[in-house]
Amino acid sequence: MNFGEAIAILRDLVSLGGPVVGLLLAMSILALAVILWKLGSGLRLGLGRHASLERALAAWDAGDEVAARQAAASSRSHLADLIPLALDAPDPQAVQRIEAEASERIAAAERGHRLLDSIAQIAPLLGLFGTVLGMIDAFQALQSAGSSVDPSVLAGGIWVALLTTAVGLGVAMPTSLALTWFESRTDADRVFAETMVQRLVHPRPPQTVAVAQAVS
Repeated sequence: MNFGEAIAILRDLVSLGGPVVGLLLAMSILALAVILWKLGSGLRLGLGRHASLERALAAWDAGDEVAARQAAASSRSHLADLIPLALDAPDPQAVQRIEAEASERIAAAERGHRLLDSIAQIAPLLGLFGTVLGMIDAFQALQSAGSSVDPSVLAGGIWVALLTTAVGLGVAMPTSLALTWFESRTDADRVFAETMVQRLVHPRPPQTVAVAQAVS
């Protein structure tokens, strides 16, 4: 199927379903654009890429601040610069600032979620609304026909009316799946950020490990 054939199919859908289908198709294009933007943004922010940060935290627990900074510097995660920020100012007030910085980064990663959620919720309702309008038109035509009712005409009006519901569900379901995946990634980053801040502020005391090894 080439681009021209796809445009022709979309034009036929709009002509059959009316402005409701046209609006749903516009919403699908918007959802696709947001999904593609979120994929690119996730790559740019390094969502879920915390291997270097894990090495930095392990080095910090071991008391090797230089190795911790080097590992953090090699990370592409959007949370990487929180490590030197915590190491440079480990006082209680700085902890609140680090937590605020982490929350700001997570909020930046969640941009677009509200729009995708709105599309996933509104699309099936809009499709149902189009179906109701189509059914009203079909039954008005049935009433106007009186006793000379053609069942095929009535059936055609009903399936055209149901088309809007099908299009609405077709827009909502993949949008909802994409939103769930994006939310799972940002939720995982939120948990990691909270854990990272606590590990930076309360590192494992290397003296305790050394004493335990000496006693044993």
